[in-house]
Amino acid sequence: MSIDHQTEIDEGKLMQFVFRAVGEVGAALNAALVVMGDKLGLYQALAEAGPLTPDQLAGRTGTAERYVREWLNAQAAGDFVNYEPETGRYFLPPEQAIALTDASSPAYLPGFFQLALGSVVDSPRITEAARSGAGFGWHEHGTDVPDGCERFFRPGYNANLISQWLPALDGVVGKLERGARVADVGCGHGSSTILMAQAPTRTRPLSAPTITTARFRPRGSGPGTPRSTAGSGSRPRRRRPTKATVTIW
Repeated sequence: MSIDHQTEIDEGKLMQFVFRAVGEVGAALNAALVVMGDKLGLYQALAEAGPLTPDQLAGRTGTAERYVREWLNAQAAGDFVNYEPETGRYFLPPEQAIALTDASSPAYLPGFFQLALGSVVDSPRITEAARSGAGFGWHEHGTDVPDGCERFFRPGYNANLISQWLPALDGVVGKLERGARVADVGCGHGSSTILMAQAPTRTRPLSAPTITTARFRPRGSGPGTPRSTAGSGSRPRRRRPTKATVTIW
């Protein structure tokens, strides 16, 4: 395809698009820095200690000061952290501290960045799948995609699933209380299913292969703990037919 250079180009629109694209690239690069800060405990250390110099933050987290200094400067440029020129220290504002370190808050964000970065890492294989037409399964992603997905959505499940979302579905809570079986399809590591299993119901979740990780989570909920239907080596014992609820979040 050739571009007709006779076509009149709006230079203002062109540059507007270029600058927007530059912003997109900057956001993509910063996603890696957010995941870095999360995995190295840099955000957590700032939230706990308050303002710190790069050397102090590196000492608290067992990291190299040279890298921490560059990371802090990039985070300050993006308003993720604040900088005190008079002291040379960096700190997390309280709002950013909640969003970047409080895993119980619905505003918790590190998992979202982890999910995005994992998707970028997987892009070469997805590109090949697009060329060949082959499928690309959720289970084929690297660990950052399912782990990040769970971390991002779990606080929302904790805050809303039992108290608001299930009651909003006509008749579902009653079925769960009477002992319906639940098929968990495509729900990551099973956070939503575990919550239903821990609720005061007679629910018996049946999990798909994608949430096998849930089998290794702490139980503590008796017979309501999810069990996997994949790779168990034996067929599930025959049960009296019941109506089932399928959960896809």
